[in-house]
Amino acid sequence: MEAPLNIPAGFERHDRSAPATRPWEPIWRRYSGDTVVLALRVRDDHCNSRGFVHGGLISSISDAAMGLSCVRRLGDLASLVTVNLTVDFLGSALVGQWLEFDTVFVNPGRTLCFTQAFVTADGQPCARANAVFRVVQKQVAA
Repeated sequence: MEAPLNIPAGFERHDRSAPATRPWEPIWRRYSGDTVVLALRVRDDHCNSRGFVHGGLISSISDAAMGLSCVRRLGDLASLVTVNLTVDFLGSALVGQWLEFDTVFVNPGRTLCFTQAFVTADGQPCARANAVFRVVQKQVAA
């Protein structure tokens, strides 16, 4: 029998599935003001051969959390393309820990959106990510 996930209060299933992140589901989300916080309970298949959460997972979900936060600030008429993504790995995350991706800074503009997120494992710093997104206005159907 699988252990309960023990999801913190305020989180719900993230409903935007993507082929790249589907193997990592379930992914959880909560709204914090005008940002989107993503999270997951670390499983063995999230980890590298040394038993730590893989850096690619941290990078990808950080990118998603920051992008979703930008769209939340800009509204549904905007779409984003990642221009630059940097991740500083500050610690490690292990199986069973609650991994949370919290966007703490969003500076939206007409053409570029600048963001920063912090990643924590059971509340302890794990990574810091910064991203720049290109804002692409969606075409409105006539």
